[in-house]
Amino acid sequence: MANSMRTTFSRVTGLGSAREGTEHFWHQRLTAIANVPLSLFLIWLVINLAGSDRAAMSDMMGNPIVAGLTILTLISVTWHMRLGMQVVIEDYVHAEGPKLLSVIANNFFALAVAGLSIVSVLLLAFGS
Repeated sequence: MANSMRTTFSRVTGLGSAREGTEHFWHQRLTAIANVPLSLFLIWLVINLAGSDRAAMSDMMGNPIVAGLTILTLISVTWHMRLGMQVVIEDYVHAEGPKLLSVIANNFFALAVAGLSIVSVLLLAFGS
């Protein structure tokens, strides 16, 4: 401990890194990498469905590969969005109460976006 850069108070209280920064960093990078091919798929899908009616969209989403890749895209993009917004919140919201509420709201918002989007894809896929 003689060469530690931590303060005496920090060593006594045991406060310091939550040890989640590296995991968060890697999740952000992995979702970014996954979003590249998934976004290309989504662009292809939008181009093919441009100007289509609901029946054509339902037919396209009826293909399990298309529906599955669309759902994977939605999960990856919303997870990446949640991680990115969490970093912004943690960096720019300094008061602990509003920071905690903002992170909670961010999590629920991402969950709502992903959930409603996935339900929409499934409704199209099953023709409801």
